[in-house]
Amino acid sequence: MNPESFFKKVIKNFEPKLEEEQEIKQEEPPKPRYVPAPKTESELLDLLRRTPETVLSKKQRKIIASAMTFQTTKVGEVMLEKPAMTFVKETEFLGPLTLDKLYKSGFSRFPVVDGTGKIIGTLSIDNLTSLAIREAERASKYLDPNVYYVREDYSLEQAFAAFLRTNSYLTIVINKTNTVVGLLTLDMLVSFLLGKTPHDDFSKDSDRLAVVHRYL
Repeated sequence: MNPESFFKKVIKNFEPKLEEEQEIKQEEPPKPRYVPAPKTESELLDLLRRTPETVLSKKQRKIIASAMTFQTTKVGEVMLEKPAMTFVKETEFLGPLTLDKLYKSGFSRFPVVDGTGKIIGTLSIDNLTSLAIREAERASKYLDPNVYYVREDYSLEQAFAAFLRTNSYLTIVINKTNTVVGLLTLDMLVSFLLGKTPHDDFSKDSDRLAVVHRYL
């Protein structure tokens, strides 16, 4: 047998085995790609962004990321800036035009200012809707004289602590030169953490039996 014929015979004998090995290799599941453990906050946030939605939804990823940055995000980054604020003058009549302006703002509480522009209190539109207000009545009659402040360089965690201390809903944001630069509400902090402010039409929280029998 010449050498060429011999090698052809050998290769022919090995062909079935080679095909079997190739099939086995093809059937083997791909090895999972190694993902190094994050060592910094930025690396962890990047990993969250790249996590498939089959593991974490976009909403869940946002909530985790927001909670992680709650201590480092500043009030100035999420506040409503002064040019966008709606002020109520203490001498302003609470007629349809004023109330319509307040409703359209999308907020429920507003800073009240005196003739010099100084903030002297806050006005709650929720309280106004529950009272028999006459058009001839002025804002000064219904304002809450308690005004609370946070600084724009406070962290959101510090601002949240201020809300808890003062049991307030709205705070005025000032800078280090004592200038008003915006406002912050409790809703803004909740929206930052959850992506939106929870809404519930139930309004009988002071009615014990209504809470007991409420259908969820």
